[in-house]
Amino acid sequence: MHDFIAIGDTATDVFIKLEDDRIKVEGTPDTPDYRISLPFAAKVPYKEATTLAGVGNAPNAAVAAAKLGLHSALVAHVGADDAGKETVETLKNQGIDTQFIVAEEGKHTNYSYILWHKDDRTILRRNEEFKYVLPPLGTPKWVYISSIGSESTNTYEELADFLENNPTVKLAFQPGSKEIPLGQKLARIYKRADIYFSNVEEAEMILGINTLGIQELIKRFHELGPKIVVITDGPKGAYAYDGVNMYQQMPYPDPKPPYERTGAGDAFSSTTVVALALGNDLPTALSWGAVNSMSVVQEIGAQKGLLNREKIEEYLNKAPADFKAKKIN
Repeated sequence: MHDFIAIGDTATDVFIKLEDDRIKVEGTPDTPDYRISLPFAAKVPYKEATTLAGVGNAPNAAVAAAKLGLHSALVAHVGADDAGKETVETLKNQGIDTQFIVAEEGKHTNYSYILWHKDDRTILRRNEEFKYVLPPLGTPKWVYISSIGSESTNTYEELADFLENNPTVKLAFQPGSKEIPLGQKLARIYKRADIYFSNVEEAEMILGINTLGIQELIKRFHELGPKIVVITDGPKGAYAYDGVNMYQQMPYPDPKPPYERTGAGDAFSSTTVVALALGNDLPTALSWGAVNSMSVVQEIGAQKGLLNREKIEEYLNKAPADFKAKKIN
């Protein structure tokens, strides 16, 4: 029996580190017009390029779970191509059970080109439309679903049916960019979720509102059905509500400036779930998530910086006194 099965798209990411002196930056990170520009119809040099296979919200979560000691598997589709083969081998080497990964003939493995400037990035993405069919999952302890695309809404219905027939299986839901606009079309999943993750803007889009404060927003989202709602709010950290208590978890202090921010949210969400699966309470689980999120941004990509349990405990033991999640209601 698996401890943790993640469901969602996987991709190969190519990180292209841009030369600072050829990039024009407009706006600031907290404004809608924040952007970079490059000379058009020109040869633009770059510093380096790094290719990482087997990444994405769900595979990142599966790898985090495996590094923390859980028997972890991934449900995903890849193309019947070299990138698909590399994806499977890469995930196997990370300790992931790959029996549920399907290579579809005539399809291409998802590919992303990431324009990396300073500590942040813009992602150029092409997603293949795979024909997902939920495989027999057995009775895992946790299912973690994220970002399988709006073309695969049948998979959510299949998953909802599976969960109704297996009430002991716990569900974590971290909707991706294609799931967010579906809103209430995924009502069965929200209602069944044991824990839900998103940022403030995503939660507002799902609810169709944008005028609530964070505490009212998280309570309103809880009414959709998730037992625990976790909403992140940038430098203010994350807020969690279990229907009785609300907590705020601040970010773990960076030991040095972030190197590259891909995967910070995935690390926080998946590590929080794994900590709960290992028997920790919610405040402790949130602290685990914040530590792994901090570590990931010190490396390139979403998986290299993921920690094992010993390293997370080491960081927690030397954390500032005001770091751990605080009850705020």
